[in-house]
Amino acid sequence: MNLSRTARAMLWAALAGGLGVIYLPLAIVVLNSFNSDRTFGWPPPSFTFRWWSAAWSSSGVRDALWISVQAGLGATAIALLLGTMAAFAVQRYRFFGRDKVSLLIVLPIALPGIVTGIALSNTFHSVLGLPLGLFTVIVGHATFCVVTVYNNVLARLRRMGMNIEEASADLGADTFATFRLVTFPMMRSALLAGGLLAFALSFDEIIVTTFTAGAGVRTLPIWIFENLFRPNQAPVVNVVAAALILLSVVPIYLAQRLSGERH
Repeated sequence: MNLSRTARAMLWAALAGGLGVIYLPLAIVVLNSFNSDRTFGWPPPSFTFRWWSAAWSSSGVRDALWISVQAGLGATAIALLLGTMAAFAVQRYRFFGRDKVSLLIVLPIALPGIVTGIALSNTFHSVLGLPLGLFTVIVGHATFCVVTVYNNVLARLRRMGMNIEEASADLGADTFATFRLVTFPMMRSALLAGGLLAFALSFDEIIVTTFTAGAGVRTLPIWIFENLFRPNQAPVVNVVAAALILLSVVPIYLAQRLSGERH
């Protein structure tokens, strides 16, 4: 489609405006993490690494980071297992209600986080009688992390088809040998991409975590929220937020590259 110079200029302006709305506030957070003014005077009078040093020395930040890592790894492991099994079932087998099952798997990520959080909290506390803690946080995160793995694996299975696996079977390989030597190598990047996205989603989650974390369980987003309006902690909060922005780029970038691989 050929566009006039004016139309192209308008499209570029709209693109720049949209990206500016998204990324300019993030850039301000990163700059404020180096702002020497504790009250974040703008423009910054000077820049310092003082707040980064304070954040690194904070035991509260380190503890919250470790809990976030544990929750992310646990939720990702569950998501990889359940999401992969669900994708294989939906793609490779025909059964009554298959489309409905696919909808039910994807639905949790579309539901408002507060609804999911309340539902999980009531189930853990009232129905199952489980104390809220790290385990309940992991289960809560896994409910929506499964979707990212499921979508990645399902898309890869659809692209793969079954010709190569059928050829492997024709050559005498059994089911497990075919999976180990043919299917898994072709799916490996999709699994890694789904796992990276699941970990990133879990690491940044706050709403479901608020309803499923017990006393003493504070992930990094929860720590940021609790200390956001404390004047003595405000500079450190900016540093932690800036670090999360920078660290979140890595799994998202890798997942995008892996998902876009040609096979």
